[in-house]
Amino acid sequence: MSVERGFKIAVCGKGGVGKTLIAGTMARLLAKRGFKVLAIDVDSNPNLYSVLGIRLDTPLRPIVDREELIEERTGAKPGGWGLFFTLNPRVDDIPDKYSLISPEGIKLLTVGISRAGLGCMCPQNALVKALIDHIVLDRSEIVILDMEAGLEHFGRGTARGVDYLLIIIEPTIKSLETAKRSLLLARELGISRVWCILNKVKSSEEADYIIKKAIEMNLQVKAFIPYDINVVTAELLGVSIFDYNKNSPFILAIDKLCQYLLNDWYKGK
Repeated sequence: MSVERGFKIAVCGKGGVGKTLIAGTMARLLAKRGFKVLAIDVDSNPNLYSVLGIRLDTPLRPIVDREELIEERTGAKPGGWGLFFTLNPRVDDIPDKYSLISPEGIKLLTVGISRAGLGCMCPQNALVKALIDHIVLDRSEIVILDMEAGLEHFGRGTARGVDYLLIIIEPTIKSLETAKRSLLLARELGISRVWCILNKVKSSEEADYIIKKAIEMNLQVKAFIPYDINVVTAELLGVSIFDYNKNSPFILAIDKLCQYLLNDWYKGK
């Protein structure tokens, strides 16, 4: 199965809302439907691989830590000062060459975040920007970007050009306030489809209250993910919820979200 110019989804939210778990589960459910999926971990603390069912002892080496690759493509060694470097390095071969492959055939590319205190980060940033731009604009499969927690990635323009921005929120006012700021920043990047996904819902009363507050903030809550004890148990056991219980309320809710996204995408084609 294929999607013309496969749509691109960025998943963001404040720390602890379930951003990575939702992004990875979506990737697996879309792959299960037969779609080619490329998952991108842009978080400074990469954990997407574990949600995708990739072995926990698999060595991870984010793109920003591959000094030899950065020097080869930009012409400058990371960490130096006053360097000349290529602003538009070749990146088209990186997703296929440096991705891990999940049990469902999902390609996982761990990008990482440039670290402070190492001198000039310009070569890394140039490579990462060119890489993300290529993935979002030129790749044909479904792409899911697991963004860094918080709002800093908006300043770097990492999500620019995506078809959907999913802001994961939990039933708290603080989470809604973060979502509101995310919405404003997303609009500045030209992202038109900005959806809030309410996670960890324990009751209909709780959901109704958050929806009311979201409407007051001009936020669109497009889906609800119930609080699921299976998620807690899976995390305690160190396994992905997808591998622990494929029929759990969490999985079924994410599956409905995936279908909603597909329906919306095809409707707009």
